[in-house]
Amino acid sequence: MSNNNISNNTQLGGGIKAYCMSSYLALRYIEDETKNFYPGLHHENIKPIPNEERIIVNDADDIDREIQIQVEEFRDMKKGVLLSGGMDSAIVASYLSGSDAYTFRFLDGKFQSEELSRAEFFAEYYGLRLHYVNISWDTVTKYLETVMKAKAAPVHSIEPQIFQAALQAETDGIEIMFVGESSDLIFGGMNGLLSKDWAFDEFMNRYIFTKPEEILNEPVSMQYLFERYRLDNDRIDFLAFMDDVFSVESSSSYMNAFGAAGMRYYDPYAKLKMSEPLDLERIRHGESKYLIRDLFRKRYPDVKVPEKNPMPRPVDTYFADWSGPSRYEFRRDIDIMKYTGNQKWQMYCLEKFLDMNEPLS
Repeated sequence: MSNNNISNNTQLGGGIKAYCMSSYLALRYIEDETKNFYPGLHHENIKPIPNEERIIVNDADDIDREIQIQVEEFRDMKKGVLLSGGMDSAIVASYLSGSDAYTFRFLDGKFQSEELSRAEFFAEYYGLRLHYVNISWDTVTKYLETVMKAKAAPVHSIEPQIFQAALQAETDGIEIMFVGESSDLIFGGMNGLLSKDWAFDEFMNRYIFTKPEEILNEPVSMQYLFERYRLDNDRIDFLAFMDDVFSVESSSSYMNAFGAAGMRYYDPYAKLKMSEPLDLERIRHGESKYLIRDLFRKRYPDVKVPEKNPMPRPVDTYFADWSGPSRYEFRRDIDIMKYTGNQKWQMYCLEKFLDMNEPLS
């Protein structure tokens, strides 16, 4: 393809396609709902529960009571839970005795085996029927196009495996799947992003997942979004940014994956709100999610509180030998070895999405 053709193509799509590519790389979702990759596609971001509709909780006893009340609303439905080795899903599972638990197993159980063992322990502790969702690169690629079509955008690396778990649960007759996804945001689990009071540029560089200017021939800056949260003295309201932006990015992945599978899901943490602002000093001294830690000790009194791990997926293994994207939208001088597996996933997934909607001749 000649340089003239490349220029004409990007101009015909307008700056909108370039914006969408940049937003996905930087933020892992398309922030502006009025902008879509291609005519006829429409992406939709999740709308967080308004503050006035949330339930105020003061301590672990309040959270305990409110989760029990919420779970009771579904007493007549066959329930499942996505269960990892972390405390958020373990707590949710503790209210679902006799239900079905689904835990991801990668590389024949060799990836994060300690996490897998904890999930097995939690299931046995509260008498849940444990099902393994065996994930491989083949199953990821099998479901990738489906979740991208449903989202009308490239997806987070967790979405194909959540979709696979939902399909498996449907065959078991599960009517609603419980998750513990919102706990980090609501109760102070993002300890890296909460570790300090950030300068504006410092936070923006820390938060952006993959810098579009390093990857794309025609990058579009996402600074406008961060500017909404700029404070005096070159600071940023990072707590408000996370409430507004991170909540959409993370929860939209669950909404899309479960929605594509036609399965209802429920996050009992999502309706809760702490009565007091986060105690950042406690978090910065090693007590992230201090109220959830207290609740875990109450629900598992003889068990050590597990430290946080993100939802497992062996992206570093998947992309160990990947040479990088080759479409015309991507720079030719990308030093692919300097990027993490999750960043490589973004490039890979973006290229696959473009191929799906705009095949190259």
